[in-house]
Amino acid sequence: MPQVIIVSLIDIFAILLIFVIVTTTFRKAQPSVTIKLPESKSAVAADKSDEPVVLSISPDEQLFLDEKPVSLDALKQALAPLLQHSPPRPLALKADTKVPYGFVIKVLDVLRDAGVKGSMSAFTETK
Repeated sequence: MPQVIIVSLIDIFAILLIFVIVTTTFRKAQPSVTIKLPESKSAVAADKSDEPVVLSISPDEQLFLDEKPVSLDALKQALAPLLQHSPPRPLALKADTKVPYGFVIKVLDVLRDAGVKGSMSAFTETK
């Protein structure tokens, strides 16, 4: 009667598992918001001194502060704890190309009222 030797199968399974783990690439999770960024010919990459707080605006005028949804009215309160750090983390704007310009201006007004000072980075795609 034929017999299956389990010990040999476990060894082969362990080797295959180690191979799969070693050869798998680990990627960062996909963002919760898909945004088509505008293109720029003159944009330069910012220095990587600090990881910025990213304020995203989706095409349907929804705001996301570090991938957490926030309304325009609650944006000022959401920024308050971030601005109290010394020194405050930089803020970057990531807006879709289809967002109306007037809505972007409203967001910038709220940022100024919240106390955001200095220049703000903007994400663009290069050609």
